[in-house]
Amino acid sequence: MQEISTKPYLLRALYEWCTDNGFTPHIAVRVDNRTRVPRQFVRDGEIVLNISFEATSQLQMGNEMIEFHARFSGKSHKIEVPVPNVLAIYARENGQGMAFPVDAPPGDADDVLPSAQEHDEDSVPVAADVTHEASAPEPAVSAPEKDKGDDGAAKGGKGHLKIVK
Repeated sequence: MQEISTKPYLLRALYEWCTDNGFTPHIAVRVDNRTRVPRQFVRDGEIVLNISFEATSQLQMGNEMIEFHARFSGKSHKIEVPVPNVLAIYARENGQGMAFPVDAPPGDADDVLPSAQEHDEDSVPVAADVTHEASAPEPAVSAPEKDKGDDGAAKGGKGHLKIVK
């Protein structure tokens, strides 16, 4: 019998933690030919999705797939994200969450789809249920420079999710 990955269980647990604490859960996703999202919102082969109760309808977080309906620029879309493609889950308000290693997509490098459009942040239409960032937000308040170590990271305090490519 093949062992089930811990990843879908951790995703569901962190989703529950976010909602229990009044935070807005977001997932960062690597987009490939198995991922069903509006392509015009994909940047550098990735998309960040708001998966809060208010932003989704019929959310199902299974062991193999995360599925829900969401509105992008006022139009409803069925979203399907393979669990292996989830790069991270985090709370929008404080950046706390968990990043996951993502294996290279099966097949050719062509399986990963590039961004549908190249444009700057100001020209992207804003939707209530999607964030157009490919990584977690920076913390609202950063540690003073003197408290940072040699690598620039803050010493002590709460950790913040940062996706490094």
